[in-house]
Amino acid sequence: MSIYTTILEHPTLLFDGYCNLCSRSVLAVIKRDPQAIFRFVSLQSEFGQALLEQYKLTRDDIDSVVLIQNDSCAIKSDAILDVLHLLGGIYGYLTIFKILPLSFRNWIYDWVAGNRYAWFGKKDVCLIPTLELEDRFLA
Repeated sequence: MSIYTTILEHPTLLFDGYCNLCSRSVLAVIKRDPQAIFRFVSLQSEFGQALLEQYKLTRDDIDSVVLIQNDSCAIKSDAILDVLHLLGGIYGYLTIFKILPLSFRNWIYDWVAGNRYAWFGKKDVCLIPTLELEDRFLA
């Protein structure tokens, strides 16, 4: 099975592999995803860059998170809320925040994203998955 086929079959989350907040968020998603539906790609990887190009996104457009699902993509607050929806359970209820205007949600997203390194720190290397999680990371 090719990596592109995997992306079409699984929601795929592109994340900033150097960001501590982003890496912790990926690990939180993994913990709450017992059926292992999500796949993950670091934005800094060649494959992550190729996916951004395929969906005509630049690092300036997204800053830290993209969700690819059913051959379409969501960015910023929509991506986060879509992940919560897919996790289901109590997390699914948080999609109620989609009633807020997108511009307001993305303003909050951009504020957190713009401060994430100062607040949570930055790694020198991207998140490296454990052997048990290796098949969930595509690059």
